[in-house]
Amino acid sequence: MSTVPTRKAEPVPRMSADERRDQVLAAATRAFAGGGYAGTSTDVVAREAGVSQPYVVRMFGTKLELFLAVFERAAERIRTAFQEVLDGYPPARPFNPDSEDDWAALGAAYTELLADRDFMLVLMHGFAAGGDPAIGATGRGCMSRIYDVLLSTGCTSERATAFVAHGMLLNVMLAMRAPEHLSDSPALSDLTICAFGEEGLTAAASAT
Repeated sequence: MSTVPTRKAEPVPRMSADERRDQVLAAATRAFAGGGYAGTSTDVVAREAGVSQPYVVRMFGTKLELFLAVFERAAERIRTAFQEVLDGYPPARPFNPDSEDDWAALGAAYTELLADRDFMLVLMHGFAAGGDPAIGATGRGCMSRIYDVLLSTGCTSERATAFVAHGMLLNVMLAMRAPEHLSDSPALSDLTICAFGEEGLTAAASAT
């Protein structure tokens, strides 16, 4: 009687420390997006990540330190996305601060990020919790670094400020799910379409 040889189970590759950190940060982003800083405990983050609460504390220390890491990680995505757009221009034809098409490229990079609703909500929670000294300092630092990237284009302070303000308006409109409720009122519909543009509404719909 022949027997089927037993196959040895393939070893499950172990995650590196950086991979485990990223896993917890991703879970914490989802958790904080839903409950904000005040309404989310390290227990909630641990359950979302599928690890123990002591493990989260060992990795990040306090809930505040974990939130700061999540908040800064989200804001860094914006700075990195803008810098990548600028770096994509050849030296012979750098970003032109007087070109609407070039600003549209930066705007498109931000709109792509907004497809991740958790990312957007964490930013909103972070800025709203700015009364906490540590969170406020982190938010101010992140905003300064993003603004510095915009100024590096050679644009005026007024143009950079208007660009940032438009981005914050998009955050607010998405947070209250305006793109899903254009029929609520003509004013809301007009504001939303004007803020996102017809094409931008497609990306906005994927974030709601």
